[in-house]
Amino acid sequence: MVSTHIGFPLETVLVFAGLAIGALFIDLMMHRDDKPIPLKSAIYWSLFWVSIAFVFAGFLYVHHGKEVASLFVTGYALEKVLSVDNLFVIMAIFSWFSVPDGYRHRILYWGIIGAIVFRGIFVAIGASLIAFGGPWMEVGFALLVAASAVMMLRGGSDENEDEDYSKHIAYRAVKKLFPVWPKIKGHAFFLKQSEVDEELNKAENADVTVGRITKAAIYATPLFLCLAVVELSDVMFAFDSVPAVIAVSKEPLIVYSAMMFAILGLRTLYFVLEALKQYLVHLEKAVIALLFFIAFKLGLNATNHIFHHGYSIEATTSLYVVIVVLAIGIIASLVFPEKEESDNQKSNNA
Repeated sequence: MVSTHIGFPLETVLVFAGLAIGALFIDLMMHRDDKPIPLKSAIYWSLFWVSIAFVFAGFLYVHHGKEVASLFVTGYALEKVLSVDNLFVIMAIFSWFSVPDGYRHRILYWGIIGAIVFRGIFVAIGASLIAFGGPWMEVGFALLVAASAVMMLRGGSDENEDEDYSKHIAYRAVKKLFPVWPKIKGHAFFLKQSEVDEELNKAENADVTVGRITKAAIYATPLFLCLAVVELSDVMFAFDSVPAVIAVSKEPLIVYSAMMFAILGLRTLYFVLEALKQYLVHLEKAVIALLFFIAFKLGLNATNHIFHHGYSIEATTSLYVVIVVLAIGIIASLVFPEKEESDNQKSNNA
């Protein structure tokens, strides 16, 4: 496995922190209203977030060389592609909870904040395990990534759509911690007792309309239940994506910055994918293929350290593979959409 050994130079850390914090501030200020982001606006914003990532890639190229910049771009592209499958899961969660379009970006914002925090924790743990376990730990990571690809291959895109999220561990945990107000009230995640009393007074028959509500100081709303399910689903997704990106580089700064910049653009990318989901029918196959490639790369480089067979996959080669596989998935979705559509029609007719 290629290691850059650039450490944490203060200048690089400050540039990364400045861009990341500035991007978070911009995202918070520009999407505060409870309105869905239009497709055209979402596309422009998605391109903006990509440009921010390439600004940092340019900085790495100038100050640390082509190889480091290639590692960052490869990790960024890989995390972006893998995140697409996670966004499809989030779409299914929103659909199950019947979250209005105008409130989805609020859940996504806090979900992304949680993803940034948990990615940092997992990157630190993963880098420590690699440093402690050496090549054998890399082999374990390769098997983990391959297992994730196999699970995706055995599963299906319709599996999440049929899932009952009331049985989700996060859903049940929230219900144990808080009484739940059964209706969405604005974009609030929690309600006070006074707000619940006001809602009960409005109801003509509270027992029939909302059921019996346990007295408490704070009540969770369906939006918070949804947020909890989204957060835990992302944590589970991180178990796949973090080892995959660590396969690109063992340098924590490169890994975390690649994941951070990829995550920052997910909120607007969600609205792009939601509009284009029916046209990206083969994109998941590209994600599966990339996971198998990353598992192979990680295993090959790890066994080279153990057995010195002399074979490994360089950073530039990995970047080309990620780009080509992603392009094939998109082009195949545009050129061959009929098969997916005809299958759906057959199942509906049956």
